[in-house]
Amino acid sequence: MFGLSFLVLLVAGVGWGYLKLGGSIDTFSADGISGDRPPGSSQGQNVLVIGSDSRSGDNSRLGGGTGEVGRSDTAFLLHVYGDHKHAVAVSIPRDALVDIPSCKGPDGKWTAPQHDVMFNGAFSVGETAEGNPACTQNTVEHLTGLRVDHTVVIDFAGFSKLTSAVGGVPVCLPQDIYQRDLSPKRPTRGAMIFAKGPQTVSGQRALDYVRLRHGIGDGSDIGRIKRQQAFVAALIKKVKSQGLNPTTLLPLANAATDAMTVDPGLGSADRLLSFAMSMKKIDLHNTKFVTVPWRYEGARVAIVEPDADALWASLKADRTVDGKDASGKGSGKSSEKGDGKDGGPASPAAEIPVSGKGITVAVYNGTTVRGLAAQAAELLRSRDFTVTTTATASRQDHTATVIEYGPGLRDEAETTARLFAGARTVASPTAGIQVILGSSYAQNPSADPGAPAPSTVPSTVADEARSADDDPCADLSYG
Repeated sequence: MFGLSFLVLLVAGVGWGYLKLGGSIDTFSADGISGDRPPGSSQGQNVLVIGSDSRSGDNSRLGGGTGEVGRSDTAFLLHVYGDHKHAVAVSIPRDALVDIPSCKGPDGKWTAPQHDVMFNGAFSVGETAEGNPACTQNTVEHLTGLRVDHTVVIDFAGFSKLTSAVGGVPVCLPQDIYQRDLSPKRPTRGAMIFAKGPQTVSGQRALDYVRLRHGIGDGSDIGRIKRQQAFVAALIKKVKSQGLNPTTLLPLANAATDAMTVDPGLGSADRLLSFAMSMKKIDLHNTKFVTVPWRYEGARVAIVEPDADALWASLKADRTVDGKDASGKGSGKSSEKGDGKDGGPASPAAEIPVSGKGITVAVYNGTTVRGLAAQAAELLRSRDFTVTTTATASRQDHTATVIEYGPGLRDEAETTARLFAGARTVASPTAGIQVILGSSYAQNPSADPGAPAPSTVPSTVADEARSADDDPCADLSYG
């Protein structure tokens, strides 16, 4: 389920299945998507992919768990760069501790924000069988400061059908795997379900492979994420190797759309087709897979800062994993995007001079460079901002500049962010607007605010990136 939507969005770009796909795309309500959202910041797009492990409906015979509540088993944010020739999928561990903002439940009421809770809890808000994809989208936007243009939910049954339709996917295993490895509560080892070494899996066996956790490596979800990334890379490679023709692609597209539930912005064949066509020039080598910077915190996973901030800033600036500018601004071509609700073209506001008249801010130095807060305050005052405070931040390890804003101040925060290349805005319960300066500003405080930030992906992320053309047996971490 990890990469099913990524694949179908590539596959569905072929027009042969166009008419047949029209009636098979399910959508979820967008009513629960927060009204306080980051703006679109590049010519690319961000797609949130959620793998649901609900055991309801057709999934009941495939899953190993119990219960009817939809849960988020896997999630990643797919960033398609502005040049539409590069893409990166950033995995977010389900056990990662995050803040879940206010979300709409099935009763129509909005919940209270939750602090320092597991990421997969967002999908379960409301405890319905179909889950709460809008809440997960709100959480990802709050975490990253990036606007999610589309959200796609994948289920077990559809994943199983797709891997069968493609004729199986090559995988590798470091040891023999038995039934108890997949179901640790089983009293005996049981029969062998996977032999050691390279092999091809499809259907139920493919699903067992991507769900396998306890009997391999250190038994962690992080190790499983690595295997899932390799699986998706091999799946995409397999599809492309078979050629883009109606005989191979129509069964795949039908299987994939049967498995997907999407936001209204992708809820018709023409919209799905348009988005898919915008991705058709992304080759295997330029399709990357990474994991958000993390560390263990007891039995859970903590997101590591400032590395995570630097990763989000690099995506916002359309910088690839290896540091290249993939914004496509020099190509003279504009991206095909929907209206404002579906993540439309970036606002031309970047060309308008910044005026801070009526905006009050506090400035904090989030680096070890002395005098940076005073320098930024001078810049702000020169643009008619009112600066109430200059001080040292609680942490001095910020890479990207962050603009925190209180209720009702998102527009003012976005105006402020335009003065700091690569800055991202983050909603905060604290009143007012706070500018927390990062090392990117310290390195180039006089940069053109309209230019992309010199952001780079942290080496801890870049060094472990996987490409879709990698050998499925090479450089694979088992946990």
